Amino acid sequence: MTTLEFSHVSKRYRIRGGAPLLALDDVSFTLRERQTIALVGQSGSGKSTIAKILTQLETPTSGRVLIDGAPIPRHGRGLRRYRQKLRMVFQDPFASLNPYHSIRYHIERPLRLDRVVPKAETEREVRRLLERVRLDADAVIDRRPHELSGGQRQRVAIARALASRPSLLVADEPVSMLDVSIRLGVLNLLADLQREEGLGVLYITHDLATARHFSDEIMVLHHGKVVEYGAADDVILNPQHEYTRELRSASPDPEKHFATTAGRSIGDEA
Repeated sequence: MTTLEFSHVSKRYRIRGGAPLLALDDVSFTLRERQTIALVGQSGSGKSTIAKILTQLETPTSGRVLIDGAPIPRHGRGLRRYRQKLRMVFQDPFASLNPYHSIRYHIERPLRLDRVVPKAETEREVRRLLERVRLDADAVIDRRPHELSGGQRQRVAIARALASRPSLLVADEPVSMLDVSIRLGVLNLLADLQREEGLGVLYITHDLATARHFSDEIMVLHHGKVVEYGAADDVILNPQHEYTRELRSASPDPEKHFATTAGRSIGDEA
C-alpha cells in the first residue's frame, strides 16, 4: 500500500526588498491508498504550495516528504516511478490540456511514456479510460479540447491522470472553474473512482460543503499553518478553531446544496 508522508514541512519564499514569506509552517499529514483528505482554506492559505511540493515544482525549506518511507527521488528512474504513483488533476481544464492536440493524444502520451500497456493495446486502453470517466469514446476521441464542454474537459484530464495507473491523486480545486450545474457530477465521478480504484486522494478546496461529503478527513489551513485536522464530520459539525467556524458560516448548507442538485444525471453537461 502506497503511503505519502508530509512531515513537518515549512516553505519560505524570498521576497525582493522585503522579509521572507512563510507559505507553510510545520505542516504534517499522511495520505494512504483508499483514503481522501480534504485540504481546506482560502486563497493564500498554503494549499497550492503543498500541491507544488508534491509535484516537485517547489522544494521544502525544511521538513521531509516521504513516499513509502523513503525521500522523494529528485531525478532518474526513481523520480519517474514517483510521478507515476502520484498524478495531479489541475484546477483549470481549459489550460491543462494542449489545444493543438486531440483527446486521443492526451491519453496516449502517458500510456506510452510510462509503458502501461503494450503498444498494440494502446487504442483499447485510451477508449477504456474515456469510458471510465463516463465519456463516449467515439464522440470525443478525435476532437480537440476546445470542442468539448468544461465538464468534459475535466473528465479528460482525470482520464489522463488515471492513465499511468497511479495510487495517489492530487485534485487541486478540480471543479472551481466549472459551471455550478456540473460540479456535483465531476465530484461524484472522483468519489466513485477513488473507491473503485482504491486511490488515495488529496482534495484541495476552499469549500467545506464538498469537503465534508467527499472526504474521510479534513485539514484546515490558515496562513500556512494547520489550525484544525480530524474526521470530516467532526471538523464540520464541531469545529474547534474560530477560522474553521468562519469558513463554515461562509459555506452553503451542505444538505441544501446537495438537495438542490439531487437527481441530476452525471452526463447532463453539454
